[in-house]
Amino acid sequence: MHVVKTLSEIRELRRQLNSSVGLVPTMGYLHEGHLALVRQARAETSTVIVSIYVNPTQFSPSEDFKVYPRDLSRDLELLEGEKTDIVFVPPDEEMYPTGFSSWVDVEKVTEWLEGASRPGHFRGVATVCAKLFNIVQPARAYFGQKDAQQVIVMKRMVADLNMNLEIVVVPTVRESDGLAVSSRNIYLEAEGRQAATVLFTALSLAKQLWQDGEKDADKIRQQMIWHIQKEALAQIDYVSIADSSTLEELKHIDSPAVASLAVRIGKARLIDNIALG
Repeated sequence: MHVVKTLSEIRELRRQLNSSVGLVPTMGYLHEGHLALVRQARAETSTVIVSIYVNPTQFSPSEDFKVYPRDLSRDLELLEGEKTDIVFVPPDEEMYPTGFSSWVDVEKVTEWLEGASRPGHFRGVATVCAKLFNIVQPARAYFGQKDAQQVIVMKRMVADLNMNLEIVVVPTVRESDGLAVSSRNIYLEAEGRQAATVLFTALSLAKQLWQDGEKDADKIRQQMIWHIQKEALAQIDYVSIADSSTLEELKHIDSPAVASLAVRIGKARLIDNIALG
């Protein structure tokens, strides 16, 4: 397994490859969700490249960039076990050199949900991913369904900018009680960890209502909100029933939709989603 830090190193290794390349972009502190992406890339491409970079431009000044969990030695050990070929671990000066002033803005699908709650977040995500795609030139890039809006943003950017790669979406990996695995779960204390199951049970309620024939999106949202409000430790950021392509909020569910939410449990801000159709 090659571990490289500079653009010149990663580009030289990439030039030596004639096989298909799968890229798994991460911010490190790897968990089973990340490893599921690596395994699918391993199964579908000849060479797997994983990037580990905590991207400062997708964090607002009030967010957790400085304390975001990091453990590079553990990450590398896990990736070695998954037979990863190359790990790209760039420092900030490689990704954002002095004078950097070019950004990628994906409009419309970034206006709601995480985009509304975290202004500037998707500009940072889109810019760093566009840079990684340009550097690595993968045939496929792998993302988890847990970050549903990010997936939609990536697909939109790749289509709009005629990038020659496929965005592959891997199902959300969950704990036995339904909680989506996330690096931010480390912020949960014991009581909060139990409370955090309310995200999945609210999403499961939405899916059950929809499967039972409820198509009024407002009624499903309200049922989800009432359910979450029963948990004293939960503070709702948003609850959404939106079109699965545009992320525009729906009144009536008559096409594929996604139920999604963001909820604070103590110090942890958690997101999750589930498909309706």
